Amino acid sequence: RRTEQAAANVQQTAATMNEMTATVKSNTETAHEVNTLSADTSSAASKGGEVMSEMMEMMGEIADSSKRIANITSVIDGIAFQTNILALNAAVEAARAGEQGKGFAVVAGEVRSLAQRSAKAASEIKMLVETSAGRVKSGNEHASAAGRTMQDIVSQVRNVTALIAQISAATAEQATALSEVSSAVEDLDDITHQNAARVSESAEASGRMTHQANRLVEAISVFR
Repeated sequence: RRTEQAAANVQQTAATMNEMTATVKSNTETAHEVNTLSADTSSAASKGGEVMSEMMEMMGEIADSSKRIANITSVIDGIAFQTNILALNAAVEAARAGEQGKGFAVVAGEVRSLAQRSAKAASEIKMLVETSAGRVKSGNEHASAAGRTMQDIVSQVRNVTALIAQISAATAEQATALSEVSSAVEDLDDITHQNAARVSESAEASGRMTHQANRLVEAISVFR
């Protein structure tokens, strides 16, 4: 009975080990899928970081262009100011020349008007550039913050990917080890069943020997 009970226990253990092996195998496959998905996510995050870096470079180039435009506008404003002064001086000289300077005075007036319009246009351009520069600066700050956030995300995703890879590898090792244990338990189950059969055969043989011994005792008692 003990042998039969032991055989039943080993068989139950073998069944449990098979279930555990199947579960670990399923977990291994899931871990592999998660590992692949995590690697894809890490790649996408890295590409997002690269795009963000390119955008930040473009924002920087726009800021530089705005500065150059502002400098050019300042030069135009300065030229318009100097032209306006020259036109005023020319108008004064034309007035001194009297009748002979009337034609020159008209030209000087047109030049002065053009200089004033140029100065006004330069001032408007300067205001637009300053407004644009402010927006570019704000956008650059937001882009920088987004870039830092993206870098943090990329770093965290890489860390998670590394951890998942370790978990996947460990799960695979566990599956291999558990498969070996399950195989050993199955071998033990076979051996236990063989032993149970041998014990049963030994019990039958012992019973036959006991029966024969009893018959011999009975036969000997006749001669007493």
